[in-house]
Amino acid sequence: MRRLLTALALILGPGLAQAAQPILLKPARVWTAESAGPPREGWAVLVQDDKIAAVGPASQIDATGAQVVDLPGTTLLPGLMDLHSHLFLHPYNETLWDDQVLKESPTYRTLRAAVQAKATLEAGFTTLRDLGTEGVGAADAPLKKAINDGLIPGPRLFVATNAIVATNSYGPARRNYNPEAELPQGAQEASGVDEVVKAVRQQAGAGADWIKVYADYRFGPDGSTKPTFSLEELKALVEAAHSSGRPVAAHASGDEGMRRAILAGVDTIEHGYGGSDDTFKLMAQKGVVFFPTLTAVESTSTYFGGYVAGQTPPTAAMQNAQRAFKLAVRNGVVIGMGSDVGVFKHGDNARELVWLVREGMTPVQALLAATAVDAKVLGRAHDLGQLKPGYLADIVAVTGDPTQAIEATQAVVFVMKGGQVVRRP
Repeated sequence: MRRLLTALALILGPGLAQAAQPILLKPARVWTAESAGPPREGWAVLVQDDKIAAVGPASQIDATGAQVVDLPGTTLLPGLMDLHSHLFLHPYNETLWDDQVLKESPTYRTLRAAVQAKATLEAGFTTLRDLGTEGVGAADAPLKKAINDGLIPGPRLFVATNAIVATNSYGPARRNYNPEAELPQGAQEASGVDEVVKAVRQQAGAGADWIKVYADYRFGPDGSTKPTFSLEELKALVEAAHSSGRPVAAHASGDEGMRRAILAGVDTIEHGYGGSDDTFKLMAQKGVVFFPTLTAVESTSTYFGGYVAGQTPPTAAMQNAQRAFKLAVRNGVVIGMGSDVGVFKHGDNARELVWLVREGMTPVQALLAATAVDAKVLGRAHDLGQLKPGYLADIVAVTGDPTQAIEATQAVVFVMKGGQVVRRP
């Protein structure tokens, strides 16, 4: 074996056949996300290759030969997660959603998505669930591969390719344009059980890790939110997705759309602004995870509703979102961290954590949502979302203590993903 390693070293070059130098991270405190407890003062984290090798009191970790990274005044956290993102969108006050889909080329939008992925990673969000490219097909699958292959920097991606929508129920809305024009659509249209099942299989084949479905949308005669798929169609979609090993995320803003999606067996509900007490009770009973996307409503209210933070009262839409969130908390629904970033600026994902706390979560509950809870939603609780030996070394340092002031998550000074340092002071 020694001769083989020596030969490899000669062939590959100095150091290439040897293990990477360990890295010892020494912050002021470490919060592991293993519980709702406080951070540990005087702890450190040792990283070997792409995994965490040790976590504990700095004096008890054997860091022989390690590169030491001092991070005074900081708290070390697991890499943060945002499980409702849209890397192929940018803020609607820059360009309206319709104009992005109709006027920006897929190539341009993909190049922009790569830049936005880098900004997200540097902001401390090392994992994203990207819930639909909104008109760029399955471009998120090669974006994910480019990140995984090390060609471009970005977070770990779990992608949904094209969302699935009921025929003529999504955008760009044909009623707003020449009805005879062939318009690009923001998702894949389907009607009836056979088409819905076929759409699931097509998106799975295109590289989807998750299936995204719009259980309702603003397609009532007056533009009001109405259910789009029947319960039978949704059940067929969920069965096809689950049979392929893929969970289902359901956009559902209205109560009836939520109810149908929950009864059909979806894994997560996105938005839920119109949910009733009974529907949130049903979510809790079925174990469906809720992503309230509070920042999206704040952003659109700012762009289009006249809301000015600190100067005007919350809009009706914001009040409805806040009401729904409180109902979910009261009924014991599991709440994950998902912001709908893309509606607002990529890299500002931590705004959602601030809103979660503002509306009633403790800072630790919000941090758990963005780490251990989200990791469980992804089926990766065994290697992501906590600082534990054997877990992937996705690690963030923030100035201050976010378990006391959640705004500290907006002051990221160090980012590591898979043992590779992305950002440092």
